[in-house]
Amino acid sequence: MAINLGDTEREAQWRQVVRDFIKNEAPAALRGDTDQGEGSMFGRLGAIKEWRDKVAAKGWIAPSWPKKYGGADMSVVEQFVMNEEFAEAGVPGNLGGFGVMMIGPTIIEHGTEEQKEEHLTKILKGEVIWCQGYSEPGAGSDLAALQTRAVRDGDDYVINGQKIWTTGAQYADMMYMLVRTDPDAPKHRGITYLLVNMKSPGVTVRPLTTLAGHQTFNEVFFEDVRVPVKNRIGEENRGWYVGTTTLDFERSSIGSAIGVRKQLEGLIRQAKAGDGEASFTRNPKVKSEFVDRWIECEVAKMLSYRVVSMQANNKIPNHEASMCKMFSSELSQRIANLSMHMFGMHGNVRNRAAMGYMQAVSSTIAGGTTEIQKGIIATRGLGLPRG
Repeated sequence: MAINLGDTEREAQWRQVVRDFIKNEAPAALRGDTDQGEGSMFGRLGAIKEWRDKVAAKGWIAPSWPKKYGGADMSVVEQFVMNEEFAEAGVPGNLGGFGVMMIGPTIIEHGTEEQKEEHLTKILKGEVIWCQGYSEPGAGSDLAALQTRAVRDGDDYVINGQKIWTTGAQYADMMYMLVRTDPDAPKHRGITYLLVNMKSPGVTVRPLTTLAGHQTFNEVFFEDVRVPVKNRIGEENRGWYVGTTTLDFERSSIGSAIGVRKQLEGLIRQAKAGDGEASFTRNPKVKSEFVDRWIECEVAKMLSYRVVSMQANNKIPNHEASMCKMFSSELSQRIANLSMHMFGMHGNVRNRAAMGYMQAVSSTIAGGTTEIQKGIIATRGLGLPRG
């Protein structure tokens, strides 16, 4: 299959529309080349809200959603171009969070009309923050082994159990989660998909502190938490198939591919000025690492182009998407290693290089571990037998 490396006339026109919008509307504080310093996110909240409002006014918050539900109904290529241009400019792209990317499309695909009416507009307006309740202490890579129980009691389910690595749970209003409703069924069956109000009695959120000192993830405990049956998406005991539905949203990781290249460009600027200059000019090994990382950034971009070309031809990328995810996440770690090599012993000080190095540790774990991605590539891509 040929990979599309250039724009058609229509795509070029659309790309220019996106570029003009960013140029004219994006707040200066959000542009990728603006150095805001460590901890800048708090000072940028106003600019992010302003940017979100402008993107929402264009109808671009949910680019893949059908227009009848408030989305832009963009094609795969249109989404790709928009995501690519947002990433190149360094402005936030995923402004709808889990609500737009995950639970919104799931409700559109499997929800009732009442559920669509209740949740979709709130998601688009940013009125409700969502988190995902999938992983458990004993069910991460093998998600179907989850044990959090939900027992039917009249018009409610009563939930007991624990979720972990729950991004943003301390700020979330709602959680979409998988629970086990039939413990005697095979593990991929007997699972149900529920929407849970995070303010419900019995829900306890405990933040987890990462190596970098951030509290991004959480563990969430459920003790006799009552959830109305009307908050179930799809059929009881069929939640696994709801949760793994292949939905039509952009999966090429172009944002990640460009993100790691922008990260490398920033490191090059540091290397050419200030404390990093000595290491850059005197250490041939560091110079060679920069060359290798730059080539790998181009490889990551080509892998993304392969995925979007498949989608544009109505093919479903499987191991190809895993290749994108694994390569980009491992590349981010190699770039973090390079920053430490460049700064030498200064990298041991709590500075941007050290913080980036510690943050990069989780990149090959979150969103599916490298081991899982390798398994998909081996079995579905290379046709190797399962070990």
